[in-house]
Amino acid sequence: MNTIHISRIKQEDLLKLKVLYEELIEEPTDLTQLEGQFMIMDQDPHYFLLGAKDNDDLAGSVMGVICRDLIGDGRPFMVIENVIVSKHHHRKGVGQLLMNELERIANEHRCGYMILVSSGHRTAAHRFYENLGYTEDVRGFRKMLK
Repeated sequence: MNTIHISRIKQEDLLKLKVLYEELIEEPTDLTQLEGQFMIMDQDPHYFLLGAKDNDDLAGSVMGVICRDLIGDGRPFMVIENVIVSKHHHRKGVGQLLMNELERIANEHRCGYMILVSSGHRTAAHRFYENLGYTEDVRGFRKMLK
């Protein structure tokens, strides 16, 4: 049996990450753009791009960004984006491992909360997030820019 381990995405993982992202958004991802953005994000201590690795296979990925806040006691919060588990690794606990590691990081940085947006039609994903303790107590809005 293979063991999934969670670690930060490295440059050598980017081609596999590109494939995961194409599964997530169902359209091509520009590898040159991905590499360029990765180089910037990899140097920023507020970005946490994690991968779930099953031997040489990238089974899933998630990105967490720690944001500073001015309200209340000024504790930061974490925004979660680009949650993807390859369809070949569904129902194996990969998503939970990724989200648990992000939560550990958020706690380590004293974040007051974690937030994410999930498309309305992704009801299975909603159940997954609820099972992890996330509540749908606010309405998320997104405006796509050109």
